[in-house]
Amino acid sequence: MKITALRTYMQRVAERPRLLVKVETDEGVSGWGEAYNHGPDHALIPVLEYMFQQIEGVDPRRVEYVVRRLIQEARFPPGAIGLAAIAAIDQALWDISGKAAGLPVYMLLGGHVRDRVPVYCGVYTAPDPPACRDLTQELNERYGFTAFKLSPYRRDLYAGRWGNVCKEAADYFAEIRSISPPEWEFAFEAHARIFEPRQAVQLGNALAPYDPLWFEEPIRPEYIPAWGRLRAQLEVPLATGESLFLPQDFLALLTAGGADIVQPDVCVVGGLAQMRRIAAIAEAHYASVAPHNPMGPLATAVNVHFAAAHHGLKLVEYKPCETTWCPDPYLPVDGYLELRPDRPGWGVEIDESVLGADDYVRWERVLPIRPDGSTGYV
Repeated sequence: MKITALRTYMQRVAERPRLLVKVETDEGVSGWGEAYNHGPDHALIPVLEYMFQQIEGVDPRRVEYVVRRLIQEARFPPGAIGLAAIAAIDQALWDISGKAAGLPVYMLLGGHVRDRVPVYCGVYTAPDPPACRDLTQELNERYGFTAFKLSPYRRDLYAGRWGNVCKEAADYFAEIRSISPPEWEFAFEAHARIFEPRQAVQLGNALAPYDPLWFEEPIRPEYIPAWGRLRAQLEVPLATGESLFLPQDFLALLTAGGADIVQPDVCVVGGLAQMRRIAAIAEAHYASVAPHNPMGPLATAVNVHFAAAHHGLKLVEYKPCETTWCPDPYLPVDGYLELRPDRPGWGVEIDESVLGADDYVRWERVLPIRPDGSTGYV
């Protein structure tokens, strides 16, 4: 079997752009991957076309060889765009491998260690408590979710005293706890918007009395030693990793004692082969893995297979969104995604009849402006 073609399709999931990648073979077996949009979405297409020239004619079942080759032929570290492209190719090759073998991908990874995959729902904002109660109850009734991720910010971070930001976050969480079932879990994502670690400690510990599932990515990822000091002062579990790319990044983070939970994104770190290296590093440091996944149904399918085969899983992020191009997505039942043992590859279908039309939608984060006119982090 040989790789003969690579095709790209610019699509969307709700109001976010998503690039789908199809790899074809001379035996008629094809596979699909989903690329992460780091911003310059259309920049991925020529990168993928260039990478195809490096792997054309290779047996697609040699996934490890292809991923290693693409990383090593980059000469310099491939970075966000390069690894996103490699991740999409990696996913497509695993899909081909599973289909060629007549097996779900998780069976190629040593088989499943769990019968279903626990998920939590990304809400991402901080709705007023009555609205939050109504939304989470609706999600619970529809999908069985009992774990949710909110924002800790109830105000403009740069308008007023930081202590008030923390107090309002704590009061908000206290009210959410009082109107929600006691067994429900709530994580809080700070989106790396806090520059000073001391402020991150203050906010995290303000949430602590109400038992958050975790406090996620409060500060920027670049300076690893700060994460070790941050975790040592926090009274809540610390989670991070969506902005890290390489296994070595996660090794440095965990060696520094900088996280309780790591959150690699299979569409960011270079694909499933790289994801499994990161998971092994985490397990050796007694850190659980909660994959970052605000993506579409194809990336979710990839995460299902990763999670099925990795013992040290916490939860998988899930964002309920419909698409035109995936008619049979994994949908939560009682807060879990069920495995599909009778379906080879990723276990989902891609409707190519709707991919002929470019369905790109431009999306950008809104950069905050501080009172003095300087920019803040997003």
